[in-house]
Amino acid sequence: MRKRQSLSAAYFETLYQGDKDPWKFATSEYEAQKYARTMDVVGHEPVQSALEVGCSIGVLTAQLAQHCRDVVATEVSPIALEQARRRCAKCPNVQFRLARSTSDALGGPYDLIMLSEIVYFWDDEDLGNFATRLEAALSPGGRVILVHWLGETDYPKSADDAVAALLKELKINLKIDVMERTADYRLDVWRRAE
Repeated sequence: MRKRQSLSAAYFETLYQGDKDPWKFATSEYEAQKYARTMDVVGHEPVQSALEVGCSIGVLTAQLAQHCRDVVATEVSPIALEQARRRCAKCPNVQFRLARSTSDALGGPYDLIMLSEIVYFWDDEDLGNFATRLEAALSPGGRVILVHWLGETDYPKSADDAVAALLKELKINLKIDVMERTADYRLDVWRRAE
């Protein structure tokens, strides 16, 4: 079992200093396919309020902005956050926030909380802190969408471990709407019981 600490804000800032798009969010075919499927599960009905945790350079944020009345996007790297702001400059419904830790208040309530490629960066303590904040931020009937790469990493958790750990930490009544796997990623959608 992995026992690594959460990846720090400095880790991500250094990563973005060396490469403006270290995971190739803007150019990768994998990312494009994953984003298309993610937006499929967001659906065509407008979402009133959404939170995207770990927005990186804003590629998914720009897509969310087309389906949501209001989007709050958070990121720990100021470099990435500035890129996201530029990418979404024509999206007046998006508000960006620099995140300091998983203990930050999330605001809300939100009808949708997007956790795309983020939960496996956290250790047990940070994941527990975030779960408490998520419970307070998710509106009744609101959805949590999780998307995580299944490949081998050196992150604190694997995709499967991260999703299972977050579900276990949450004390709210959730219904699992979607639980699917491709060869490359898993996608989960949880809905808060009203």
